[in-house]
Amino acid sequence: MFRSTEPTQIKMKTIYLLFLFCHVSSSVKHSLKFSFTTSTGVSNVPQFVATLQVDEVQVSYCDSNKKMEAQQEAWKQLLDENPQLLDFYTRECFENQPKLFKHRLNSLMQLHNQSGGVHILQTESGCEWDENTGEVVGFLQYHYDGEDFISLDLKTLTWIALKPQADAIKQLWNADEARMKEDEKFLTTICPDWLKKYLSYENSSLLRDTVLPSVFLLQKTPSSPVSCHATGFYPDRVLMFWRKDGEEIHEDVDHGEILPNHDGTFQMRVDLNISSVKPEDWSRYDCVFQFSGVKKDVITKLDKAEIRTNRESTAAVIGVVAGLLLLLVCITGLFIWRKKKNNGFRAANTSDSSSSNRQTSDPH
Repeated sequence: MFRSTEPTQIKMKTIYLLFLFCHVSSSVKHSLKFSFTTSTGVSNVPQFVATLQVDEVQVSYCDSNKKMEAQQEAWKQLLDENPQLLDFYTRECFENQPKLFKHRLNSLMQLHNQSGGVHILQTESGCEWDENTGEVVGFLQYHYDGEDFISLDLKTLTWIALKPQADAIKQLWNADEARMKEDEKFLTTICPDWLKKYLSYENSSLLRDTVLPSVFLLQKTPSSPVSCHATGFYPDRVLMFWRKDGEEIHEDVDHGEILPNHDGTFQMRVDLNISSVKPEDWSRYDCVFQFSGVKKDVITKLDKAEIRTNRESTAAVIGVVAGLLLLLVCITGLFIWRKKKNNGFRAANTSDSSSSNRQTSDPH
């Protein structure tokens, strides 16, 4: 017995149309992540290494050899202007975390009945902050010898064993409610505060170093998409999109990649298919270029008078080629005419010379 699929098809079509025509604002998320690594049996590397990343870009490094580097100007400025944060970060890098991780690595080796060899304990902790919604998501997970080991579930405030060997540690750590409360506070309150503060310094630096682009509207043929092309901008953390009546649109829009220029700046494009856009509606569209996290937009209205096409240049090229061909024909004709004229002159000269010779040689 077969069941009609028509109602299902109608329902799916309705859902698709709702999704298609409802505007969904793009989410801007930022992250701050600490990575701590301790090891034993590995030569020529520090026993403890810590890195800090913001939006997947490493901004700081430190290790048990008392080495500390601020790898981004914003982080260096943040530490310089906040001595209490620098003191805290220094103690964590050189004292607290190396001792804690050495103790935990030894405990794990005993748990696995390991007395030697190469072993590595790593943790990733931090937070993710949604700039639009304000939502904060914290995370904390341990890895042992390259495998997931145990993680903290902040919703239930319990540790989750990711390996059977982690069950004993899970029970021990779940009993330490005070420590879990401290982890929760750090991941959901302190971490996002640090992240926002860092981003404010980064944006200040970005405002100083920003190079705005030149933006052009380009179109190959009257039926081709209109390309909004931005070039010469720096840095490359940018957003570019088309809007209609002030709202970002996704239908009939094609985003190109960010590409480097030879001078260290960047370029990108975003195309708009105008085949279904009525001429009287062009003024409702505009192209927006903005640096991520910086309110410094460059807005270009969809205006036919501002569109650069290759039709004029093609006509100019055809005109130049036609002119060159005509010039070539004229030069060729002139060359042939002069050649014929010269040949005729030489023939007459030869004849005259022969006649003159005969008269000279004849005494009569």
